[in-house]
Amino acid sequence: MISEAENEFLTRVGPGTPAGDLLRRYWQPVAVTADLSPDKRTKRIRVLGEDLVLYLTDENTYALVAESCAHRRVSLYYGFVEGCEIRCPYHGWKYDSTGQCVEQPFEQENRRARERARIAGYPVRAYRGIVFAYMGPGEPPVLPQWDVLDRRDGHLTLFVEKDLRCNWLQPMENAVDTVHTFWLHGHTMHVKGIDRGSYYYRPIEKYSFEQFEWGIIKRRVYRDTTGAVEEETGHPLVFPNILRLPEGPLQAMHWRVPVDDEHTMLIRAGLRPDKPGEERVHDEEPSVVRLPSEMTADGDHAMDTFTSQDRMAWETQGAVYDRTKEMLGAEDKGIAMYRRLLRQQIELVQAGADPMALIRDPDRAKVTFDVSQGQARVAVAEGRV
Repeated sequence: MISEAENEFLTRVGPGTPAGDLLRRYWQPVAVTADLSPDKRTKRIRVLGEDLVLYLTDENTYALVAESCAHRRVSLYYGFVEGCEIRCPYHGWKYDSTGQCVEQPFEQENRRARERARIAGYPVRAYRGIVFAYMGPGEPPVLPQWDVLDRRDGHLTLFVEKDLRCNWLQPMENAVDTVHTFWLHGHTMHVKGIDRGSYYYRPIEKYSFEQFEWGIIKRRVYRDTTGAVEEETGHPLVFPNILRLPEGPLQAMHWRVPVDDEHTMLIRAGLRPDKPGEERVHDEEPSVVRLPSEMTADGDHAMDTFTSQDRMAWETQGAVYDRTKEMLGAEDKGIAMYRRLLRQQIELVQAGADPMALIRDPDRAKVTFDVSQGQARVAVAEGRV
């Protein structure tokens, strides 16, 4: 259990909030490139409590600016893309990709007034089908070449889910909740007669958590009915808001990006590697799957997939989970560890320092996770995006 003030400190994400300032130090996925096309040049984006417009330029790049024009606050979503700039549909004020107004038709020439007409504008990068944005101050860190996205020896699929109706910290705490898989996934699937949860429907003999330079890794040791023991290689929580699944037939990364205090954007990247001996180079664009709602006609969570089970657990905690009323146990060691780490990194930012898990050297952009042999390591190799 934590105090109300601590809960606010860790959950709120708007401009000027402690956790919001931390999250803005990282490149965050805000869309997939398939959202935009020459026939659909603009997309509304709400992220970290800010209303923005993403647009596709004439040079086939992307720009992200505040949605409201500085003049009369009309939406630039309906604006006209001209080159790398966007023009307001109401009175024609035009902005560049940094949010600076560069033209004010029908106004007297006044350079100072035009310079004051500035809206928010953020750097964006498109990489492997995902549009990433940096919304923090100063020079952006290097956009990591995450191994799941960068590998070319398998098929990459991007999954876009419906926004969660809850705060971002709820799914992230789940990333270091080790034993929920037995009941929420294994037992639920068993009761429903669905075979997909059998992996998790085994007694958990031991579990552990390890903090490493990129976050926290959780591990489980299973013992089946025959007495056979299996130790997982582990699932890293990549700080601050990514879950990395490094084992099995699907390599995956899950981003949990705050839309605002009460909603969370979910984007997943899944790589299905080629079978050994059948590897080939896959240079095609990743496919995009937009997952439908998993609510029943009665408005209940369907509870027949892993994603619907997770959503039930996260959303029924409330829009912003009241941690002053919880009762933690020994199984929640990873959650307590993550909360301490989150506070420590927020305090680093408040002191003017870089938080963990940032890359500043552009020649060391490739990030490959290795959680074998009972250790968690990250290889940051030479290479640029």
